[in-house]
Amino acid sequence: MLDILLSSTSQGLLWSLLAIGVFLTYRILDIADLTTEGSFPLGGAVAAVILAKDPTTWPAPIQSLFDIHYMIAPIFALLFAFSAGMLAGLVSGLLHTKLKIPALLAGIITMTGLYSINSRIMGAPNISLIGTDSIFSHAQSLGLTKVNSAILVGSIIVLIVIFLLVLFFKTEIGLATRATGDNIDMSEANGIKTDNMKIIGYMLSNGCIALAGALLVQNNNFADLNSGIGTIVIGLASIIIAEVLFKNKSLGLRLITIVIGAILYRFILACVLELRVDPADLKLFSAIILVICLSSPLIQKKLGFSKIGKRKGGAN
Repeated sequence: MLDILLSSTSQGLLWSLLAIGVFLTYRILDIADLTTEGSFPLGGAVAAVILAKDPTTWPAPIQSLFDIHYMIAPIFALLFAFSAGMLAGLVSGLLHTKLKIPALLAGIITMTGLYSINSRIMGAPNISLIGTDSIFSHAQSLGLTKVNSAILVGSIIVLIVIFLLVLFFKTEIGLATRATGDNIDMSEANGIKTDNMKIIGYMLSNGCIALAGALLVQNNNFADLNSGIGTIVIGLASIIIAEVLFKNKSLGLRLITIVIGAILYRFILACVLELRVDPADLKLFSAIILVICLSSPLIQKKLGFSKIGKRKGGAN
């Protein structure tokens, strides 16, 4: 059981960046964005190509960076993946705000286009990174196991992302972005350029999602063109689990609860696999878990749990 918990924690930390990205559009902007299923493999494709490329083929200034520090390639891979994800979010944002295409269709269009772009970037359906240096292999060189290195690196990166997001949403632009998602009409009446705020939200969201794809590629040592299928369900399930268990939290704590939700979600899937379930059925169980989480408030209400809670609260 301890091995399952550690494995779930390591995977959940890496997948939590995907959930945080989905949260930014789904909860902050109140938009259902399916770009996720294209930007996730995009981040993985960009990272895989950078890591698989021979450093001697890079331009001279970049080669000098490789000579300065041997960890530069994995870090470059993460930064370029994040930037590529932001570009994907920019495309969806422009389609939605400037061309007035509904958000759902804008995400589908970008996701469809990204399939071909990812195929062009990778040049093959998958890329193996076995024997290639990654940010996790460098952590393992310190004497850590693969699982512990994933927990260490994942925790550091997730905390950095959460810290930066909390700082951003305390700025004037960040507050305007949140206001746009809360009440777009009131935001426009107060002079906020809501289209620009939506585009920023799209870019940050898909940047985080692509970063998750890049981290998982480095951890799994391979990139797959079809890895984005069903990722939106994973993100939503992590968010809903967090909201069911932890309610009425500030933004910073809410992002942390999403990380916990992602870990619990991976733990549930790990337990399902322990029941000798065919791995091909995992997507089905992911969908079932999401349905259960989404319907849990209604189930509690039907069973009278919410009334009991209110009575106890009133008695106290």
